[in-house]
Amino acid sequence: MPSAIDLLPRLQLKSVRQNGKQYYVDKSQRSLPSVTTILNATKPQEARERLMNWRSRLGTEEANRISTTASRRGTQTHKYIKRYLLGEDISCPDASRPYWDSIQPVLQNIDTVRLVESPVCHHKLNYAGVVDCVASYQGIPCVCEWKTADKPKGSIERLYDYPLQLAAYLGAVNHSYQEYGIQVYSVLLAIAIPETTAEIYWLEKATIEFYWQQWQQRVADYWQYRK
Repeated sequence: MPSAIDLLPRLQLKSVRQNGKQYYVDKSQRSLPSVTTILNATKPQEARERLMNWRSRLGTEEANRISTTASRRGTQTHKYIKRYLLGEDISCPDASRPYWDSIQPVLQNIDTVRLVESPVCHHKLNYAGVVDCVASYQGIPCVCEWKTADKPKGSIERLYDYPLQLAAYLGAVNHSYQEYGIQVYSVLLAIAIPETTAEIYWLEKATIEFYWQQWQQRVADYWQYRK
């Protein structure tokens, strides 16, 4: 378990769903679209066609089964990671064990935990979301994101919108906690895969800046679309 847990105050954002989309409402009753809501609404046509072709190839029933299984798997794995990071005892069931075993070596390098599954927002850009973790990985402060998969992605190009999502969370963390002197410049993406150590992507400042510019454009496209 992490040797240091120094949690920042949790933001008071209420999660709500409107027309099947995720939003967060702050104390002033301002409704902010989630990172995933923006990404889904601004998904490039190529990505939409890729998803449609996948569903068509498998059939609706099988595609829904795979998506539901992956979602449930990710939720369960996140639950046990959260407990571990907060120093709680865990008893991982057999169904989640392959993913837990995969990501545990990564978690052993996590320290100085500041946020765990905590809402963050960026009022200037008008969005919000829930960051998996803000901590130090091998001594370097970073935003952490946990994913699960059946096989390695193999390259950053095959991560699709994940880097944009991570850049969005990093920007929101720095915006939300600037009065605490929080400035994070790196991102750790760890993908738990059965029967092998988790696949690691470490994104540093220059790479994050590249995706941050893309994310800002997606936000602008979203609000332009809403007009």
